[in-house]
Amino acid sequence: MKVLQLVNTPRSFFEKQVAAVEAHGVSCTTLTVPGEHSTTESRSAVDYLRYYPDVLDHALDDYDVIHAHYGLLGPFAIAQPSCPVVLHLWGSDLMATDSFVPRLSRLSARLSDAVVLPSETMSDHLDTDHEVIPWGVDTEQFRPIDRERARDRLGWDTDGPVVLFPYPPGREVKNYPLAERVADAVDGDVDLRTMHGVPYEDVPFYMNASDAVLVTSDRESGPMVVKEAAACNVPVVSTDVGFVRETLTDVSNSRVCETESELVAGLESVLDAGQRSDGRAAVDGLDRMGAEIERVYRRVTG
Repeated sequence: MKVLQLVNTPRSFFEKQVAAVEAHGVSCTTLTVPGEHSTTESRSAVDYLRYYPDVLDHALDDYDVIHAHYGLLGPFAIAQPSCPVVLHLWGSDLMATDSFVPRLSRLSARLSDAVVLPSETMSDHLDTDHEVIPWGVDTEQFRPIDRERARDRLGWDTDGPVVLFPYPPGREVKNYPLAERVADAVDGDVDLRTMHGVPYEDVPFYMNASDAVLVTSDRESGPMVVKEAAACNVPVVSTDVGFVRETLTDVSNSRVCETESELVAGLESVLDAGQRSDGRAAVDGLDRMGAEIERVYRRVTG
């Protein structure tokens, strides 16, 4: 089976998913939107106009399925004549409140042959038939590492408790000001550190070097960092967003919180315990995700 993967910006979890699907015998080609994208600059309309002819050329090249990732790329997959379409929504493309993209995503979902969401939380935002296939975690990469070894690797010279906010402070939806207030309110000195722009292979070291991971997001479809931290047996304290509750329900020394005061109490409790979590047992690896997506491909091709 040959699948054409359409993506705006290939992120690490997307690349892991493609590798997981290929491990189940699927041959994938990834077609990325031209142009540059960053936190401060978006692709232009011209970049997307250049993309469409490229999609058409590839679609005529004997592919069995076109798999469009993110709602913005749904129309490019649908507007070709030859292949069934799987639309994979990621989160903000369906749940954002300040963009036209969710409307476009819902329209694309109605016109696609199959729709995949990564979390049950997103189901409340879509009335089209769909399947929920959670993101899997590379448990070989995300694994428990001795804390002192991880701190030595990163050059963190500290003996005190470190709490990791695993995002850039400037991403508004991640609510870094709330994380600062929570860390300041905890009894004792807490070293709140952020993580952004680091090589993906170093992320497990940032998590393992920390005493806890703190997530204060206003909304999420995931977030993957919670599963990745759990796979490292690093305690997580998080707002109740995305798939956090279903991931951490049976995990020790981690907390899912509704209010700021609960976040403070939860972080204090985790730091006072001074222990790892047992989250690794609660995390699905990549194989199950790859098998489930390959099954969707088989269904839409009959």
